Amino acid sequence: MGINILKDGDRFGSHRVINPKGALPQPSEKLNNNIDILWDNEILVDVELLNIDSASFTQIKKEAKGDKERIIEIILDIINERGKLHNPITGSGGILVGSINCIGEKLRNKCALNKGDRIVSLVSLSLTPLKVYDINEVKCNTAQVEVDGKAILFESAIYTGLPDDIPLPLALAVLDVCGAPVQTSRLISPGNIVVIIGAGGKSGILCAYAAREKLQSDGKVIGIGHSDKSIKNLETVDLCDSILKLDARDALSCLKKISEITNGRLADVVINCVNVPDTELASILMCLDRGKIYFFSMATSFTKAALGAEGVGKDVDMVIGNGYARGHAETALNILRRSKKIRKLYESIYC
Repeated sequence: MGINILKDGDRFGSHRVINPKGALPQPSEKLNNNIDILWDNEILVDVELLNIDSASFTQIKKEAKGDKERIIEIILDIINERGKLHNPITGSGGILVGSINCIGEKLRNKCALNKGDRIVSLVSLSLTPLKVYDINEVKCNTAQVEVDGKAILFESAIYTGLPDDIPLPLALAVLDVCGAPVQTSRLISPGNIVVIIGAGGKSGILCAYAAREKLQSDGKVIGIGHSDKSIKNLETVDLCDSILKLDARDALSCLKKISEITNGRLADVVINCVNVPDTELASILMCLDRGKIYFFSMATSFTKAALGAEGVGKDVDMVIGNGYARGHAETALNILRRSKKIRKLYESIYC
């Protein structure tokens, strides 16, 4: 059977929304993931690999108690129920790698892609119609899942080709968080004290690189990790002026330590890259009045952040981590090309 081609699809993909009607794909409860139907402004992708968002995978792994078969079951249940990989608890998804199967007629003259080209999606799986027939492998240490499936990219979707000089698992891991270092750089000014929570993780290290590059020697980068592994990662890449082992769920302990290390000044900018909930107040308390907090973490509760800042009387600007920024993919990949220490560390983790 061939694909049934339909016309006049919405460029943002609202025509795929089943419930609630009138919603856009990301906040919707359920999408139509029928790949026997293709609108003329959609791209059909043969999916080979999913890179699940860190907050989402951490939650799934915890629910499954680390059991791989149960992890597979939970992932498939979410996709089958929602028509997309949109974790109902964290609200996040991830990105995918696949090959172009079919390009809708309306898009053929607008994109530089051809059938068979391999791409990485740079839009969240939480808004991407997805059908998975089989899960072949789950890599628990990298949150990458090898699958046999298909996905739909809408007219508004962003994506990129795969780099020739960076291995696929490594490129995918970095592209999943490529908005973080660009936006970190935008928020920082010379002379700033920058605190990064979750600094030893994938996005945290990229943010530390962006902060160090922006500040040079005029300012201070303080990295906070929660585990010995995170601390070792930070020591390996050598980007921070100070490295602290703290539990960011303990807001008062974080405030005390940062106050001590900054002689009461606190941080001009706090970058939150953790993958667990309840770190909002630590971020707020460590930031000075009229400072900036960048919540890149998808585990963030923006209700807790807004009401928490009000409750402790902190006048701070809080920025939501946008997964998209102009040039974000190339910027993140270039960090791997420029920093031998980061690349070596990431290759040891993801390759």
